[in-house]
Amino acid sequence: MIAHKVDALIVQTVSVDSLEHDIAMAKSAGIPVFLTSVVPDDTSSILGAVVVDLKKAGQLDAGWIEDDAAGRDVQVGIIAGAPGAASDLLAGGFEKALPANADVVAEQPGMFSPVKARGVAEDMIQAHPDLDYAFVANEEMGFAVRKAFDAAGRKDVKIVTVNGTDEGLAALKDGRFSATVSNSAADTGELAVTNAIDLLRGRKADRIAKTPAALITKDNADTAPLYCPMDFH
Repeated sequence: MIAHKVDALIVQTVSVDSLEHDIAMAKSAGIPVFLTSVVPDDTSSILGAVVVDLKKAGQLDAGWIEDDAAGRDVQVGIIAGAPGAASDLLAGGFEKALPANADVVAEQPGMFSPVKARGVAEDMIQAHPDLDYAFVANEEMGFAVRKAFDAAGRKDVKIVTVNGTDEGLAALKDGRFSATVSNSAADTGELAVTNAIDLLRGRKADRIAKTPAALITKDNADTAPLYCPMDFH
């Protein structure tokens, strides 16, 4: 893209550290970079960003568990993504927001891989047969985790997760998931393009904007924002 001398780069990443060299290359070529999902601590090197409030997403799922547990002592497992900025923020926000009566008995990365997540879930339920809840860092892994728990005869373990895809909303309605957090990829992409163009043209826009996030359960699944509308494909 730098060789093509584009006017700007909009880059989706889950690890800004891995982009440090590339951002510097683009900057030296006079090409501004606009990020989505996560940003570096020092944002002076980028044009702007649209970020998912990952801490808030984790906090929303933790709040659902607090309400559902209703003061009971419960065991919680965390199946994170890949170690790094995005997953760490998400899992950290979740764990810190849990009530005192919720004990995190296991935390392992699922590497955003359904196959890996299922293996982690199988080990977790064997090591912690009294597990009550599992926080899973995205819905794709969540489906694999659900299959692992069901195969172990633990359909009662409740899964909370993140994304709000069509498949995830269907899983809320049929009980495979108990809660998810909507953070529409369509909203992120649309806001990124709009804000990047506005900033390039010197118009007023938030340099660092946030994708709206909301807790979704079976009760409000029908009114959840579309994760990726068909006309975006």
